Amino acid sequence: MKKVVTMGEIMLRLSTPKYERFVQSDSFDVVYGGGEANVAVSLANYGLDPHFISKLPKNPIGDSAVNHLRRFGVNTDYIARGGDRVGIYFLETGASMRPSKVVYDRANSAIAEADIDDFDFDEIFKNAEWFHFSGITPALSEKGAILTEEALKAAKKHGVTVSVDLNYRKKLWTPERAKEVMTKLMQYVDVCIGNEEDAEKVLGFKPGNTDVTTGELELDGYKSIFKQMKEVFDFRYVVTTLRESYSASDNGWSALIYDGNEFYHSKKYDVRIVDRVGGGDSFAGGLIYSLVSGKNFKDALEFAVAASALKHTIHGDFNLVTVNEVETLANGDASGRVQR
Repeated sequence: MKKVVTMGEIMLRLSTPKYERFVQSDSFDVVYGGGEANVAVSLANYGLDPHFISKLPKNPIGDSAVNHLRRFGVNTDYIARGGDRVGIYFLETGASMRPSKVVYDRANSAIAEADIDDFDFDEIFKNAEWFHFSGITPALSEKGAILTEEALKAAKKHGVTVSVDLNYRKKLWTPERAKEVMTKLMQYVDVCIGNEEDAEKVLGFKPGNTDVTTGELELDGYKSIFKQMKEVFDFRYVVTTLRESYSASDNGWSALIYDGNEFYHSKKYDVRIVDRVGGGDSFAGGLIYSLVSGKNFKDALEFAVAASALKHTIHGDFNLVTVNEVETLANGDASGRVQR
């Protein structure tokens, strides 16, 4: 099994049941999740050997988060234990024209306060083939930004391929701070993943007249910024997910990839949403699995889009699907017929 490393925060997710609003709900459904942890779970489902780097308190809630990852086959040997708290986020799931809402309670979480000495990066990246991080970890704190850069330096020292999901979160930092930190980190990146907001807020590239609120995509705009991004940062691949938000319940979902010579736009799926949290992470997981496994970039993109389309139908942060299920959809069977 090929070793892939991801690093970030896993949080306790408290979500309202049955599409209830925060104000009317008297209970929460409990799951765990977080961008890079979600990617690790996808990779475990596909048969790779994912190792998740993080820091969690040495208490029963921290234990529960670790055990949740182990349950799905993620290696947790590199999770440091210590700190005061697990980050929490509250989710109110929207429907139709009512959007979903997320409230964070993650300040001063264990990973946000982690030090470089908490991790042996030479050991972590030994025999690894891929490292994945996102813009969320550097956004958590100054320590998070420093930790991310040290991990990237170690990954490159060991010849590891690096991918990033830009993942801009306006509740965590400003566009100005995001550009200052993330632009510096792009020198270590081989595969850059993001959506139209990420490209603009994190790196300063705006894709033409695309307006996701109206469901209108201008692909020529993306092609223009992809070329600019590759020229500036020398990425191997530039990738974006393309979400057409018809409502909170129905989205169009596809993706675009550029390898420096050719642009490729995947097939589009019209998705009825059960839970969209983790959709981008499931895409990243599908793309990483495919590229690590030797698929060409077009097949890799189709696998990733199909995987993330399926994730939108699954409750929770994790994409709990198999390679066969993803390939069945990617090959054209979207009937949803009962399998007996």
